Amino acid sequence: MSSEIIADGVVVSLAYQLEVDGEIVAQTEPGDPMEYLHGAENIVPGLEEALTGKRKGDKMSVTLTPDQAYGEYDPDDIDEVPLVDVGDMEMGELEVGMVLEVEDDEGDVYLAFVREIGDETLVLDFNPPLAGKTLTYHVEVLDLRPATEMEMEHGHVHGALWDEDEEDDGE
Repeated sequence: MSSEIIADGVVVSLAYQLEVDGEIVAQTEPGDPMEYLHGAENIVPGLEEALTGKRKGDKMSVTLTPDQAYGEYDPDDIDEVPLVDVGDMEMGELEVGMVLEVEDDEGDVYLAFVREIGDETLVLDFNPPLAGKTLTYHVEVLDLRPATEMEMEHGHVHGALWDEDEEDDGE
């Protein structure tokens, strides 16, 4: 069974460039496309919507407003924490701009960007790095295929390197 158009349940292989404020901030490398499962919210909503119905070989550019991508920047998503809460990390390892995994009291893990390092505190920004930004994607659809049953169950692409032992474990 082949997939001729992008729709839910189709694995899409893309080449893309992401442009923000006139600068390319991310792109695929030749021979190393991005793959995602359409309809599983693996990519920003506006791009997924724009790709719906496209075919292999289609090229397009789409500009997305923050509400179609990573959302508006929320100044309330910034927190100041005592350095002692950072745990095992050495002070020399901390750098402004680095990403930390932060666990809350319920055990939920979040990503935060280090904004400032003080003598006793750390300012963490929990906004996605592209929140509040207008994004322009330049995309080429390289290939389409139906998702496997396991990919549908897991909600993401497994790819050619997927280990059968991991499938047996339900990962």
